[in-house]
Amino acid sequence: MPEGWVWTTLGEISNYGDSDNVDVSNIDGNAWILELEDIEKNSANIYTKLLRKERNINGVRHKFNKGYILYSKLRTYLNKVLVAPSDGFCTTEIMSFYTFNVLSNEYLCNVLRSQYFLDYTLQCGYGVKMPRLSTTDACNGLIPLPPLREQLRIVAEIEKWFAFIDVIELSKDDLQNTIKQAKSKILDLAIHGKLVPQDPNDEPAMELLRRINPKAEITCDNAHYEQLPKGWAACKLEDIIEYEQPQAYIVSSTDYNDSYSTPVLTAGKSFVIGYTQESFGTCDKLPVIIFDDFTTDSKYVDFPSKVKSSAMKILHARSMNVNLMYISYYMKITRLTGDTHKRYWISEYSKLEIMLPPKEEQNKIVERVVNIFSVLDRIAEGL
Repeated sequence: MPEGWVWTTLGEISNYGDSDNVDVSNIDGNAWILELEDIEKNSANIYTKLLRKERNINGVRHKFNKGYILYSKLRTYLNKVLVAPSDGFCTTEIMSFYTFNVLSNEYLCNVLRSQYFLDYTLQCGYGVKMPRLSTTDACNGLIPLPPLREQLRIVAEIEKWFAFIDVIELSKDDLQNTIKQAKSKILDLAIHGKLVPQDPNDEPAMELLRRINPKAEITCDNAHYEQLPKGWAACKLEDIIEYEQPQAYIVSSTDYNDSYSTPVLTAGKSFVIGYTQESFGTCDKLPVIIFDDFTTDSKYVDFPSKVKSSAMKILHARSMNVNLMYISYYMKITRLTGDTHKRYWISEYSKLEIMLPPKEEQNKIVERVVNIFSVLDRIAEGL
C-alpha cells in the first residue's frame, strides 16, 4: 500500500447491510421509488424518476436519504453505483448505505466500480445468469483507504480524465460520421470521373458497350452529354447486367452454426446471417451482386455462398469488360429507396442510367476506392 494508506472493509467504514426495510403500503405516494431498470449501466445515470403513485409495486423497499451510496448487488459488472441525489426508496436488489467521516462517497463509488472490486464480487457472487452478491460478502470486501484529502485529489483527477474521455467518445462518434460521409463523397467523385485521371488512349466506353450488348440503347455519349467525362458513355443497368433468380441457391435449413463452412447471405446490413453445412447448390459463378428486390439493398460477393430467400436477384456482368465492383459502387450511390410492397429490379432498378467509364478506368477507380476505403476502415477500427 502507498504510505499513509490502509486496508479496510466496506462493513467497517459504513452501515452497509443495515438498510431500513419498509413495506410499500406504508410509503407516501409522493415518495421517489427507484428500480434497477431506472439506472443506466456503467454511467449510473438515472433514466427515469417516478413517484410511488406512478408505480404499481408491492413488497418491501429500502429507504435511503440524499447522499447515501446506492449499490446494485445484482450483476455487479453493470456498475450501477451512484450517490443518491435525493431521498427515496429502492428495490432490495440495491443496497443503500452511508459512510463515516473518514470517507469520500465519490471515492468509494469509484472503488466499487473498479475492476479490482468487480473481480472480487465475481469470485464470491452466486448464480449464473443473474449473479448476485450477498450482503455479508459485500461487507467483507476489502477497500484501499487513502487519507481523506488524498481521496478528494483522486476523485478530482478521475473526474478530469473521465471528462477528457467523454470528449474523445463524442469525437469518435463525429469521426465515424465523417468517415461515412467521406466514403459517400469518394463514391460520388468516382462515378462522375473525378477520382482518377482519364487516359485518352483507353477504348471509349461507347465502343465497349457495342461489343457487350449490340442491342443496347446507348442513351448518350460525349457528343450529346457535355458533363460526361471524355470516353465515358451512359446506358441502362440492364444493358450491361443480367439477373438470375435465386431459387437454386436458397438454403434449405436455418440450422446455422459458426462451425459450418458455407455462409448464408442477405443483402441487408447483416450480410452474413449464419453458416450452413449445405455445401451443394452454392452460388459460385463469381463475382456477383446480390440485390434485395424489395429494399434495393445490394452487396458485392466474391465467395461461394447460399442465400436466405427468394426476395433477391443475383446480378452478373454481361461481359468481362465490365468491372462488377464498379457497378456495385455505382448502385450504392444511386440506389432507389424501396419499400416492401413491390419488386424493383425488373420494373425500375434495371432501367437506371449508369455512367460507364472505359474498362481500364473502371479498374483504376475500383483500385483507388479499395485503397482509400481500407485506410478509412483502419481508422474506424482503431477508434
